[in-house]
Amino acid sequence: MGHRRVWRFASALTALVVVVALVTWLLVRPEPYVAPVPSGSALTADPAGAARALQGLEDAVAAGDAAGLAPGAGPGAAELLSAVVDNAKALRVEDFSMRYVDAAGPVDPEGRWQAAVDATWRFAGFDRQPVREEVLVGFETADDGVVAITSFGGGDRRTPLWLTGLVEVRRSDRSLVLATDAAQADLLAERADAAVPVVRDVLPQWQGRLVVEVPSSEEGLDAALAADPGSYADIAAVSASVDGTVTPASAVHVFVNPAVYDNLDPVGGQVVISHEATHVATGAPLASGVPLWLLEGFADYVALHDVDLPIDTTARQIIEQVRLDGVPDRLPGQTEFDETSTHLGAAYESAWVACVVLADVGGQRALVELYEQVSRGSDLAGPLRGLFGLSEEQLTARWQQRLQELAAASTAVS
Repeated sequence: MGHRRVWRFASALTALVVVVALVTWLLVRPEPYVAPVPSGSALTADPAGAARALQGLEDAVAAGDAAGLAPGAGPGAAELLSAVVDNAKALRVEDFSMRYVDAAGPVDPEGRWQAAVDATWRFAGFDRQPVREEVLVGFETADDGVVAITSFGGGDRRTPLWLTGLVEVRRSDRSLVLATDAAQADLLAERADAAVPVVRDVLPQWQGRLVVEVPSSEEGLDAALAADPGSYADIAAVSASVDGTVTPASAVHVFVNPAVYDNLDPVGGQVVISHEATHVATGAPLASGVPLWLLEGFADYVALHDVDLPIDTTARQIIEQVRLDGVPDRLPGQTEFDETSTHLGAAYESAWVACVVLADVGGQRALVELYEQVSRGSDLAGPLRGLFGLSEEQLTARWQQRLQELAAASTAVS
């Protein structure tokens, strides 16, 4: 019991010393003690301010004048918005609107945040109806409370090229090209202009015009199409609905992957653009149910029909594959046209050979009719039999025979 009393006394004495020391410190410290208070609440987005900033951009685009935009934002934001206004003027953007939807994340300590914005626009003279796209837009609230636009794009949404910075624009009565580099814009404008009559020579009913977009990199292409990284690593160009809609009036543009396209020779570069122009003319990006061998083979048939090159050049990869592995047992389909396929070029060439075989049997007009009927929903078997007198099995056999003949002739020459 005595030990316990001693321990309790010692504990009480210690506590008294601590209390006395604390009181003494509070009395002698130079500043009065103030109990801490919780920090202020986190910054929040300002939808109304953002809507005013978007309206300012709409007005600037309509007026063709960026003066007064981006109050409170840094010089980079002002430069971006000025570029967007200049782009819109050069591209003749009409029906432009931007409507704030909702914040896409928290506001950072500097007052910056991103929000989803419904954007609408069209390139006058080329897009039949407006593009409608939900775009991520960056905002910043300045010290005076004014909200400014700071960026466009990001996340898993499409990033329109003309909103990413100043672009070079080339326009003719046949084509509209927008690119981040002047030399690329000049080159693609020349090839786009050349592609239109190539397509009309086979499809004279096409009265459309061609829009070609050239981002600065493969990553820029992925962003423009909201594609997973690497989706177009082996693709020189692709025709696609700008906003992902699939109606007859949807805006369909050609998007170029400069990482691949820049390595093509002049003939190959022209064939690629003519191929994609054929897809635009036939509405291929919006069609479903057309076998891939016919979809891609027909586009190559149109692009190559007036190209003066030997067949052992235009079919080099499939000839080499046949020499090594024998003829394929079927016309190329989804597996062969997978972007990750190691024989993607051979798949395109073999599909083209199938269309050449059909044109040899029934003529070019019959090939066009076959494509048009199947793209409108007809089963392949009916028009194939009606126009060419062939079943798919018989076509496959003739195609395999042609590939064997090409490989044998190539072997004999080499």
